[in-house]
Amino acid sequence: MDNSPEAKTQKLDFSAINSTTAKSFNAQKNLIKRLFKGNTVLCEICKQPLHLVVPTEKAQTGLYGVFCKKKCTDIHLEMEVI
Repeated sequence: MDNSPEAKTQKLDFSAINSTTAKSFNAQKNLIKRLFKGNTVLCEICKQPLHLVVPTEKAQTGLYGVFCKKKCTDIHLEMEVI
């Protein structure tokens, strides 16, 4: 029986998880792009309009991201005014 560390190490296949994560990331990125362009985007769950909250010169603290009124969609973004 081989007791070497290499024999005890199992290789994990993350390809399915990586693929799902990449698809989700790209979908969120495209949603945010549409909101920045001024398009109306509806929450997939409650069908209410999504709101993009960004920092302004007057209000530079708080939660920024994409939200619906019911909080079904809740995408937090790290942003700052430059």
